[in-house]
Amino acid sequence: MRNTTSLLLLLLVLGSMTVLQHCKPKGAQAAISGDAATAVYVQPGTHDEFYDIVSGGFNGQVSVYGIPSGRLIRIIPVFSAFPENGYGFSEETKPMLNTSHGFVPWDDLHHISLSVTNGEHDGRWAFANGNNTPRIARINLSTFRTEEILEIPNSAGNHSSPYLTQNTEYVIAGTRFSVPILGNTDVPISTYKENFKGTVSFISVDKSTGHMNIAFQILTPGVNFDLSRAGKAKSHGWFFFSCYNSEKANTLLEVNASAKDKDFIMAVNWKKAEEYVSAGKGKKIPAQYVSNTLDERTHMATSTMRNEVLVLDPKECPDMLYFIPCPKSPHGCDVDPTGEYIVASGKLAATIPVFSFDKIQKAIADKNFDGDYDGIPVLKYDAVLHGEVEKPGLGPLHTEFDDKGNAYTSMFVSSEIVKWDVKSLKVLDRVPTYYSIGHLSVAGGPTVKPYGKYMIAYNKITKDRYLPTGPELPQSAQLYDISGDKMKLLLDFPTVGEPHYAEAILASKVAPNSIKIFKIEDNAHPYATKGEAQARVERQGNKVHVYMTAIRSHLAPDNIEGIKMGDSVYFHVTNLEQDWDVPHGFAIKNANNAEILIMPGETQTLTFKPDRTGIFPFYCTDFCSALHQEMQGYMRVSPAGSNVALKFGIGKTAQDTTKTAGAGNQGTETGQNSAAGGPSRPRR
Repeated sequence: MRNTTSLLLLLLVLGSMTVLQHCKPKGAQAAISGDAATAVYVQPGTHDEFYDIVSGGFNGQVSVYGIPSGRLIRIIPVFSAFPENGYGFSEETKPMLNTSHGFVPWDDLHHISLSVTNGEHDGRWAFANGNNTPRIARINLSTFRTEEILEIPNSAGNHSSPYLTQNTEYVIAGTRFSVPILGNTDVPISTYKENFKGTVSFISVDKSTGHMNIAFQILTPGVNFDLSRAGKAKSHGWFFFSCYNSEKANTLLEVNASAKDKDFIMAVNWKKAEEYVSAGKGKKIPAQYVSNTLDERTHMATSTMRNEVLVLDPKECPDMLYFIPCPKSPHGCDVDPTGEYIVASGKLAATIPVFSFDKIQKAIADKNFDGDYDGIPVLKYDAVLHGEVEKPGLGPLHTEFDDKGNAYTSMFVSSEIVKWDVKSLKVLDRVPTYYSIGHLSVAGGPTVKPYGKYMIAYNKITKDRYLPTGPELPQSAQLYDISGDKMKLLLDFPTVGEPHYAEAILASKVAPNSIKIFKIEDNAHPYATKGEAQARVERQGNKVHVYMTAIRSHLAPDNIEGIKMGDSVYFHVTNLEQDWDVPHGFAIKNANNAEILIMPGETQTLTFKPDRTGIFPFYCTDFCSALHQEMQGYMRVSPAGSNVALKFGIGKTAQDTTKTAGAGNQGTETGQNSAAGGPSRPRR
């Protein structure tokens, strides 16, 4: 143990020295070439070449940047409630954050994957992982909205996900923490080696709708899974996971999970697993988990509780799992575009091993094993090794690939990126990053046909890179040109949250399919109000439903009376606009929730529960016209049991025949349910 601790300290010291020697800039522009500004300049009114879809880490969101400009285009709420547009606050989106543990409006979103067909980006969906409360989300890239979230049972820390097979047949998720799963789960932590198990989940994806379903899970030894990648091309049908803590330690893993010289890459033959499922080898076990789906036709999300999952046990399914020894505490596990080479990045190693898929198949056929681990064969290291990249740097984490047969590996400790040739394993170039790079992303790097033009480093520490903002500084992305022999730093830009991973996709694969409006005639929301003449207020006991429309530049109705203490008021707001980029917002004074943002042709609902009597203004929050400030109204709240009638209206019309308590109101008595009459007012 002392030797292990000494090694760790030595590595940290060497890493700090390397950072000081190689990564401290001589000036703000030290690493920038003279033509960098021209290379990233995107003329006003023109578009970027790439979308960069970036995980948000601890903010539970996904952010979208344009590349090469580095401009932030959109923040997509996924696992976190988002006041900017009411996600998680509106009645329609609240179900998206339901879990078997209740409403969970936050998660730790580490990784994203973009859907692929034949191993190439197809521009349809982005998938994201919730690490803390294990979940997988699917984002529709035609709307840039979270469309589905599926909870994962029998998982504790959904880190090694959401990685895709080459035709998006499956989204794969490996648990970070092994825990007791089957039988009694109330066991002493000290019984880790006897009772703790891991799982990897294979989640099927419907080819037309994208709808997700847990097809099966595989029970694994009690290791911790870090990252993973699917095989591709020649290795399609296999999946590879990095895993650590082969020691099965349960305390002070910093030392105790680094006692052995090697941990493992776990190779999964998922085609074989499918055969076992078809043969009835799987066992259905009870498991509560929630599936949440947003219907773009009704604009509403629904939650469904599921109660069982199919599990395969390797003890009953031979030839399905194999372990490959690799340097201790591996992080990245990456497959090159040909599918032949699997790169393992051991954070504490001074080399990067590269394994050969052909050699793996031969070793399996020849039963060239080095014993087993919990009954799973361990392949001999030398028998499956293509070779090692010698002295690449310190702290290798993650590798991606270009279109010329080169690999790029991030070095956390030495704060640099190393470029090397996949076949010859020779280091070709290295550049500093500022500072402590985690993941990196080559445009199209995880596909069979990388674009290879740009690479982006995602750095954890920025210190002197930006204007100081107190103790907390932003994380940073750095854009590099990799089109030539030498990598060139082009741009720094701060990022939202803590990006762990990102994928860049050609804008031409996404932009043409972007939805501009929701057609009002297709709106199937049960509370949609498709014309101002249908705007009304209805009482159902102590529930009051406001059928409201929004159009430049007024809300209808804009005067409401007869709301009483104890009521729950549901404002169902339909945006009647059919013009691109004209959303309307809606907020109520002193409401204890957020605003909602309603896209053209959409209906969204905000709930208001008054806590006092009086007049409550409501208004549009999204600047929509010159008379946006006038887009407002009033709601009167009276004491419980009062005899104030339910009244509503907007302006005076010839059809205003009902006497009301206030000038300009069209009165509707409770129970009559008649609509406010009169034609819609023209746009201003």
